[in-house]
Amino acid sequence: MFAHKYKAKMTKCKDKPHPLGIFRYCPVCGSPNFVTNNEKSKRCADCGFVYFFNPSGATVAVIVNERDELLVVRRAKEPAKGTLDLPGGFLDCAETAEEGVAREVFEETGLEVEQCDYLFSIPNIYPYSGLDVHTMDLFFLCRVKGTQEAKAMDDAESLAWIPWEQIMPQEFGLLSVRKGVIRLKMMWTNKK
Repeated sequence: MFAHKYKAKMTKCKDKPHPLGIFRYCPVCGSPNFVTNNEKSKRCADCGFVYFFNPSGATVAVIVNERDELLVVRRAKEPAKGTLDLPGGFLDCAETAEEGVAREVFEETGLEVEQCDYLFSIPNIYPYSGLDVHTMDLFFLCRVKGTQEAKAMDDAESLAWIPWEQIMPQEFGLLSVRKGVIRLKMMWTNKK
């Protein structure tokens, strides 16, 4: 069932060139005979190297204060500059998803994550420098020290604590975060 859903999603991206199309030379031997192997990979006809196109890991922090308000940030940079977002970002090499979400929360809000628990994941396409970067966004419920100490930093223009009933998913600029916020609101509603 999951494989069937995956193939259906891959065909929806047909209006744009496949990201593998930008790779013209084998990264191992430099050969121009770097050809399509299947919908997820390219193969070098000379040295045999196969490159699989996989999503980049990204994290999203769900932080709720003692008044049951969600911490949201306003994006300071493109893509979706000026829209709402949740703290988070790309994982660095050699860091766990938990370390990455804690680092991103600190960079964007100055808050220190004490505990984080995995919630769910949503695939995304993140436009960056003219390329569509496929990501797998991992959502974490984060408990932080001193919610009143939050301040907008790094990629965050501003931040706010918003009660769940006032959260408007359409104000979130990134599709995966918007989908996540819809799911989170349903979880919050069902919890009450």
